[in-house]
Amino acid sequence: MRLGVIFRPDFPPHELRRIATEAEAAGVDELWLWEDCFQQGGVAQVAVALAATERLGVGIGLIPAPLRNVTAAAMEFATLESSFPGRTRVAVGHGVQSWMRQAGAAVESPLTLLREYVTALRALLAGEEVTTEGRYVRLSQVRLEFPSARPYPILIGGTGPKTLRLAGEIADGVLLDSRYTSDTVTDALRHVAEGRAAANAPSRSFSTTLFLACAPGADADRRLAEEARRQDVPPTGVFGVGGDVGQIAAGLAPYLAAGVDAVALQPLDRGVADLVGAAGRVRAALP
Repeated sequence: MRLGVIFRPDFPPHELRRIATEAEAAGVDELWLWEDCFQQGGVAQVAVALAATERLGVGIGLIPAPLRNVTAAAMEFATLESSFPGRTRVAVGHGVQSWMRQAGAAVESPLTLLREYVTALRALLAGEEVTTEGRYVRLSQVRLEFPSARPYPILIGGTGPKTLRLAGEIADGVLLDSRYTSDTVTDALRHVAEGRAAANAPSRSFSTTLFLACAPGADADRRLAEEARRQDVPPTGVFGVGGDVGQIAAGLAPYLAAGVDAVALQPLDRGVADLVGAAGRVRAALP
């Protein structure tokens, strides 16, 4: 499995370089970032983290499809891949609809847009010439001059059953946010499996990444319970991981058993540096 940490978009942007270098030094596999509207730009964050490190994988999840033209997004990701080959993973979603309306980017059928967007994005990054007249994605003989030199993994992130099934059907992986418990993650992955089965794609390489709330150190149970209430997490199963290194490592087990193969630990507060150190020690203790 891969173990990563998350730099939340509400953290001060100037701290990103330091956290990225600390994550690499700690030995974690990945640093994940995400783009919430009106906070930090996801592509810019990825570029900063990649430039500050030598081997660290950097994931961006989510990029909201309504907010970014697919051709422009493909150019950005292809440029990052050319400069830092094999180090980036991208997850695309349909965005928080209230934010999409604020930004003047909302669409009537977010799921249709997501299907068209991911299909076109994959083809563009593969160097194909793309002409399509979809409901939302319309391209005429578009081909990148500098496409990805390798198959570029595109994940879909979301929570609804239809979005999760779409991820299984057309994406290279799924990204699950931190609201899942050890029980509900199993339900989510069942929807993903249904999408894979419907597409007859069980042999296609597929990754399952989970953002997981983490409270290292003392008083972890109380802090996780407060976070669960804040996010209105269903009271079934175990929410998040916390405590000392052994407790965090043991807490990962039910998520891995459910089918998760990559975990990004999400800090509950500004103490991301403490979480990075704990994650590095957990990573060293795992196979």
